Parts: sequence; C-alpha cells; structure tokens
Amino acid sequence: MTASQTVLLFLDLALILGLARALGALARKIGQPSVVGEIFAGVLLGPTLFGSHLSGVIFPAEVRPLLSALAGVGVALFMFVVGVELDLGILRGGGRVTLWASLCSTALPLALGAALALFLIPTGQKDSPTGFVLFFAVAMSVTAFPVLARIIADRKLANTTLGTTALACAAIADLLAWSLLAIVVAIATGEEFHWRLVLLVPFVALMILAVRPLLLWASRFGSGNEPGGQGGSRNFLAIVLGGLLVSAAFTEWLGLHYIFGAFLFGAVMPRGRGGKLRSGVLDRVEPLCGLLLLPVYFVLSGLKVDLSHLSGSDLGQLAAILSVAITGKFLGAYIGARIGGLDSRGSAALGTLLNTRGLTELVVLGVGLELGVLDSKLYSLMVVMAITTTSLTGPLLAWIRPSLGKDPELPDLGPAPIRDDHTTPIS
Repeated sequence: MTASQTVLLFLDLALILGLARALGALARKIGQPSVVGEIFAGVLLGPTLFGSHLSGVIFPAEVRPLLSALAGVGVALFMFVVGVELDLGILRGGGRVTLWASLCSTALPLALGAALALFLIPTGQKDSPTGFVLFFAVAMSVTAFPVLARIIADRKLANTTLGTTALACAAIADLLAWSLLAIVVAIATGEEFHWRLVLLVPFVALMILAVRPLLLWASRFGSGNEPGGQGGSRNFLAIVLGGLLVSAAFTEWLGLHYIFGAFLFGAVMPRGRGGKLRSGVLDRVEPLCGLLLLPVYFVLSGLKVDLSHLSGSDLGQLAAILSVAITGKFLGAYIGARIGGLDSRGSAALGTLLNTRGLTELVVLGVGLELGVLDSKLYSLMVVMAITTTSLTGPLLAWIRPSLGKDPELPDLGPAPIRDDHTTPIS
C-alpha cells in the first residue's frame, strides 16, 4: 500500500465514520432506527445525487479494494453478532401464534417474491433464471432480527406477548431465509463447488457437538483475573474472533459464502453464567463493528446504488417490489397470527414489525450482487425497498400501538430475552 493510498484510506474512513454517526443520530431524532440514516449516508455519497465523478474522487479505484476488505470483516462480525443474539430460547412456549405467524410470514413472501421474479427475469437475470427466482423470493422473506429487537426495546414492547412473538417469528424466518439462501448460493456458484457441500452437514455437527463445548471450556480457563470476568477475557475474545474467521473462511471454501460461517459460529456461542459469556464478547465486538466497519459496508453498498437514470418502467418495477415486499410480510403475519388466535390489532402490529428489513436485507442483496444474481438496477431498487420497509415500521407501529397497550390478548410476560443494555449502532 502506497503512501497516497494510506492517506486516502484514513481520510475516507474518517469521512465515513463522521457522516454515518451524524445521519444515524438524525434518524433517531425523527423516530427511525439509526441504520436507516447510516444506509442513507452510503446512498448520499454514491452516484444517485452527485454523479459518479464525485464518488470517484472521494473513493478512488485504488482505495476501494482496501475499503472492501474492511467491509467484509465488518459483515462477518455483524453476522456473528446476529448469530449470538438469535436466542432460540424465545421459541419456547411461543404457541400457535408464533408457529402460524412464522410459517405464513415466510411462505407468502416467498411465493409472491417468486411470482414477481418470474415477471422480472427478462431484465433481471437471463443466464440463471432458477437462481434468480429463488434468490428474489428469499430476499422478500427476510426480517432484520437485530433492528427489530432495537425497535421493540425502544417502543417498550419487550415485556409483552407482541414483542416476544415478533422476535420468535423473526428468529424462525431468518433461520429459514439463511438456509434457503445457502441453497441459492450453492446453485449460483456453479457445479464445480457442489461436491464440497457434502462437508456442510458434518461441519455443522462439529460446530454444535465439539466447538460449542470447547468454547465453554476455554471461557473458564481463559478469563483469569481480567476485568469483565468470564466474557471479558482478551484471550477468550481472541479465540472467539479467530474461530469465527476460520468458520467464515471454511464456508467460503465450501462454495457458499463467508457470512454463513460467521453466523453459525455466533449461533453456537455458549451463554455461560446467565448470559454473561455472550454479553462480554458482544461488549467488545459490537462497538468496533457498528461504529466503523459496518458504515464502510453501508458506503460501499451506497456507491453501487444509482437511481439517477430510472425510467418509467423502472419506477413501475419499484412499485411492484414495494407492494410485494410490504404486502407479503404484512398479510402473511396477519393471517398466521389470526389463525393462531391473536386479535386483529395485535396481528396488524405483528405484521408491521416483521416488515423490518434493515441491514440484514442489505447483506442479502450484497451477496446477490456479488454472485451476479442481481444486476445493478435491481440491486438499487431492492435497496430502496429495504430502506422504505424499515422506515415505515416505526410510524405504522406508533399509529397502531396506542390501541394495543392494555389488550387482554397481549398480557405482560416479564423481561424478554433481548439485549436492551447497548447503544450499539447495529440497530
């Protein structure tokens, strides 16, 4: 790396950090998750508003590979955090509402997304129609679990059936979505990689049966007398970071994507004493990831978004994408919750919450663009969908919420198992 590249890299990182923090704070002031402002920061620096010349000057070609490397590490850490915070304990006792709402809020977006993809194939992806249809369907079914957890905490819904049910549904939907996305990636990467996928099942078994107990053992002997106790050990943190990077590298080698390995490693993280083990690791990982590395990913994603040359037909496609995305999730959750026995207002609120997509959708779209499943135009339209659906969640919930507070169908359950003690920008 030359001296000029070093100077530009540091200046770009400072710009990204400052702009992401400023717009994230502005988003929170108007009642939006900070991730909405941070994603918009990337779009603001891209070609949509000021053309490609300005973005080329600020982020020259020789610096972008360096930023991409940092962004890749940031996404791996984010997926690790998603895996750690995806507490399957919230699924216990979910009952009929959780079961039906999860199934319907996943199945209907998948079906509608696949149908819309068939209509978009001529302009979206001619070489691999199967991969495109499957990917598009999965992208429509995603719910951003970390963003949803933050919205639930901010709206004081953490101790209600609505809040815990929404988190449980999001957990199930995301597990299904990541599993389906792994299949899509395997299809899109080509036949030469498929033989390695045989190793995926023993790898998952190894992570659950061997790596998880080893992490728990290492946490007991690695913490010593360092501040922070069991989760605060730097030695243990180094083991965790090294393990997630190896896990990410292995799934990339399998022909899938490194995000799956990072997610899986986070999912098998043991809790330790009352959750202190996980929380101690997250206390160290989240600030670096959320403050610096993820904003880099936002900006690089925004640089690929170009809405300056949209035609009338493109706007029609955007309207169709928004309609399918919002309607599929909302109606799926609403119908499922009603079948499960939830009242109409609670079902409407659940459908609104599950429409949150946020950064998780952005990661999925990045995978599609990287694999060539999405072209740049559809990628741009889908990013607009991700921002729009996430932005609508707060206002719609504020409109529905006053009628929900004391409904007998939504009794208090006690503290919900989400992390409400952090102000991380991963929200």
